[in-house]
Amino acid sequence: MENKPSITVGGLQFNWDLDKGKFQFEGQDSVLFWTSTAMKMFFDSVEEISGEEAAGVVLETTGFRQGMVVGDYFADKKDVDVATAAGLITNTYASAGWGLAEIRELNTEEGTLEVHLSNSWEHEINVAQGKKVGGNFLPAHYAGIFTKLLGRNIWYKVVHHQIEGFDETRIQYFPSEENVEKNIHRLARSKEAEQISKLENLVEEKTAELSELIKEISSPIIPVLEDIVVVPLLGTYDENRAEELLVKTLQNLPTHKAKYLVLDLTGLTNKFTEHAASLIDKLGATASLIGTTTILVGISPQMSMVIAESGINLSKFNCFQTLQHGIHYALAQNGRSII
Repeated sequence: MENKPSITVGGLQFNWDLDKGKFQFEGQDSVLFWTSTAMKMFFDSVEEISGEEAAGVVLETTGFRQGMVVGDYFADKKDVDVATAAGLITNTYASAGWGLAEIRELNTEEGTLEVHLSNSWEHEINVAQGKKVGGNFLPAHYAGIFTKLLGRNIWYKVVHHQIEGFDETRIQYFPSEENVEKNIHRLARSKEAEQISKLENLVEEKTAELSELIKEISSPIIPVLEDIVVVPLLGTYDENRAEELLVKTLQNLPTHKAKYLVLDLTGLTNKFTEHAASLIDKLGATASLIGTTTILVGISPQMSMVIAESGINLSKFNCFQTLQHGIHYALAQNGRSII
């Protein structure tokens, strides 16, 4: 058995060195893969890991840059013009199993041409994958080739793919500002926008959950003694939170049959707002309509200044420094005391 066989196909040399396990195509180390099985698995894995959109950009970018390498090789040959190079490339690719390619309507001055592909390896992989639309590796590959051969940036438009039911894939090429780098940046921006949108949705969801939790646990109504309930005001109150507390308190006061509502202001932050001052006024006024007397405890000097500046008159309420004093006062009004 010959260990270093060789064969010429279409004017191109194929060599094997079985002792070293090497295969060469036109003097360059090469390798063979089954398109509909091994290469299909490779493409499937890329799409599974990176997503179909990102995989498309990866293959397009790879195809274009590989094409530029091929174009560079022929562009450096002084005795080979663009039309001749195009013929050599299509013959080389046919011999290597890349499919049948035909260059049509080549206009080197305008930088335009058409490429017609049939039975390409990319088409065979797409068929094995069960796809309905062809890939963009080879269309971008020829764009890379002619970008180098024509000395200007060439891009493409796929008129139709063979996999769509046509006899061949038809691709138009033309000068353009479009390139693979822009596509990479566009994909990156798209992914960033997608991630930002996901984060915004997550923030909205968590904010809604937190708001519900705050509604449940903030400013509870605490019955401390018969006829006396305490509502501790906690944190900072904006218009919405103040309204929620007002409704919640007034709905629950009748349940406790409270004669005295003690509002504990000790837990309010230094950001005491006019909303909080207005809330106290509304709570007291509305509670009095159902026969409940409001007592304020824990007013700090800072709160006093905000209340004064707001113009809200809280002098109608009995005010005490501590919660203990407020509860003692409420008990005394009923002739009771804590012994």
